[in-house]
Amino acid sequence: MAGRTQVPPLDLTRYDEKLKREIARGVEEVFASGRFVMGPANEAFETAFARRIGVGHAIGVSSGTDALLVALMALGVGPGDEVITSPFTFFASAGEVARLGARTVFVDIEPATCNIDPDRIEAAISPRTKAIEPVHLYGQCAAMGPILEIASRRGVPVLEDACQAVGATDGGRAAGSMGTMAAFSFYPTKNLGAAGDAGAVTTDDEGLAKLLRNLRLHGETSRYHHARVGGNFRMDALQAAVLLAKLPYLAAWNERRRAIASRYAERLSDAERSGKVVLPSEAAGRRHVYHQYVVRVRDRDAVKARLAEAGISSAIFYPVPLHLQECFADLGYREGSFPQAEKAAKEVLAIPIFAEMRDDEVDRVAEGLLSALR
Repeated sequence: MAGRTQVPPLDLTRYDEKLKREIARGVEEVFASGRFVMGPANEAFETAFARRIGVGHAIGVSSGTDALLVALMALGVGPGDEVITSPFTFFASAGEVARLGARTVFVDIEPATCNIDPDRIEAAISPRTKAIEPVHLYGQCAAMGPILEIASRRGVPVLEDACQAVGATDGGRAAGSMGTMAAFSFYPTKNLGAAGDAGAVTTDDEGLAKLLRNLRLHGETSRYHHARVGGNFRMDALQAAVLLAKLPYLAAWNERRRAIASRYAERLSDAERSGKVVLPSEAAGRRHVYHQYVVRVRDRDAVKARLAEAGISSAIFYPVPLHLQECFADLGYREGSFPQAEKAAKEVLAIPIFAEMRDDEVDRVAEGLLSALR
């Protein structure tokens, strides 16, 4: 719209001056130490992050994708094994399973939360099942109570894909503290973002923590001695310094996201009641941290185009469910295999949300969406 600035999906330049100084000081300390890999900043961040999540160990790694990969490696996932996860998620949730030569077994989603449907998991378990990998999508935990009960009864480890859900809770338990292990992403756009790629694996299992630390350093058990093949999955010290400076702000940032979500819900409630839009649903007992604010609309592409004309950014997470991706054709799934995931892929639309977003921007987006829903 002429004369009006664009409302961005997020703005990574709106840090306050105090935080900028703290980040700069942390970066200067890394340069002063000369420890750019696996240095004091890494150790400090891992300790602080483990404490924040409420687990015994946090192992910093190079990305959220590598967090999933190294966690699966620690579980011994390989050819002939199966890993159960959602078809409606970012590619890495299944891509890292395939990289290890294992088979992804998809389970359809709950329509209300877009998270994996726990009622469908047990039927997908086989003697080859090596792990269940629930994804905490958009900032809300999957239904971990029933998932953990099934996993415990069937003797299957649970790897939480918490890459989008740092700070979320289920029944008062933090995302990343409930499963055997959990993977986090600190990509810059996440609620807790680095200045580049970074991630972490969390666990309470001391043996797994030791194995993860070996695997992230080429499987090294002592200098130049390797008991197994790992990879180079280390987190840069500069990223650790940035994250260490940002971590104390996470709770306030998440509260602001929740406030923005409440403001959206208030302004869009009439449209939801009239059936024009479906707003995000926060399941009972769970605390959503709104990594994305995702609505569902009919004629999604037309609504997206109208928002763009009004200078309002939006995005689609995700337009093609994983079971319909060309690279997974050999799994044997087809259109109709997971109807809820396929329906969501045609309807979901993420509108702007970030902690520094102003109330007038929130109101403008809400007004723009109401207009676009004509």
